[in-house]
Amino acid sequence: MDDLREKYLGLIAGAADEAALEALRVEAVGKKGEISLKMRELGRMTPEERQVAGPALNALKDEINAALAAKKAGLADAALDDRLRAEWLDVTLPGRDRRAGSIHPVSQVWEEVTAIFAELGFAVAEGPQIESDWHNFDALNIPGHHSSREEMDTFYMARAEGDDRPPHVLRTHTSPVQIRSMELQGAPLRIICPGRVFRSDYDQTHTPMFHQLEGLAIDTDISMANLKWCLEEFAARLFNVEKIEVRFRASHFPFTEPSAEIDFRCSWVDGQLRLGEGDDWLEAGGSGMVHPNVLRAGGIDPEVYQGFAFGLGIDRLAMLKYGIPDLRAFFESDIRWLRQYGFRALDVPTLRAG
Repeated sequence: MDDLREKYLGLIAGAADEAALEALRVEAVGKKGEISLKMRELGRMTPEERQVAGPALNALKDEINAALAAKKAGLADAALDDRLRAEWLDVTLPGRDRRAGSIHPVSQVWEEVTAIFAELGFAVAEGPQIESDWHNFDALNIPGHHSSREEMDTFYMARAEGDDRPPHVLRTHTSPVQIRSMELQGAPLRIICPGRVFRSDYDQTHTPMFHQLEGLAIDTDISMANLKWCLEEFAARLFNVEKIEVRFRASHFPFTEPSAEIDFRCSWVDGQLRLGEGDDWLEAGGSGMVHPNVLRAGGIDPEVYQGFAFGLGIDRLAMLKYGIPDLRAFFESDIRWLRQYGFRALDVPTLRAG
């Protein structure tokens, strides 16, 4: 046993790394190690011999294990010292210049849109993101059997069992803000409603949460011509072109009558989209004259007032203006993406500075 003690204590002391130390542990006290094999021989000894050899072998095993643990701790301390020397930093050196924070493209376009419509005489209105079923659907003339009210499209808030109150939803559009603004301010009214909305959809051009802009103008002499001019002025200013032709295509929305899809004239040149020229058309959103039932729900007499409304996707506008190919990248929190597409923190959008 003295020979084994001297042999392994010497080898352990000279081990250069943890791999060599583990090999020595297996060789000495592993299941088939030398000391373990010695302990198996106790069964062939007489009781008197076991009383002497047993405690001696246990003491040897404990001594070897203690030496292994001490050496492992020493190697770990040495590795930490090497790392600290390699990663040493002089904290007295002057700080490095840090890049200023970035503004997200959605936030930038949100501000750009707000600035443009402010020049056109529109105020900004906001509302809750968790809406009542009535404000989100019923007040907007959306019938109970409409497909948009299905759980496959709309996120409904959980209710306690036996709760008979009308459900609440994560708003599917910012149109409920129009109802709340009509209830609060009455007519005449001219507002835009930018904000987050939620729908159960996810692919390259759809996400469960996105940003929408809705516009509403109500007065005694509002027409589709006013709507068309407003959209043309907005698009030309946003995309920094002299003029963009807007085309209306007949459509159907429960909250407008008549209803129209909005298209912008465009062309594709070498894989790049150019707005305001060419023979192609790009779908941009929906619009129309506010349905009389919606006016009544907002407390406005449709026999006296009429108005137009439109809806555009802020995320889509950002994709078009700044050449961003995938909508999902807006929400992946990738700092490298933001460094490529983000804007300087002090870049406040204005009609004069862009």
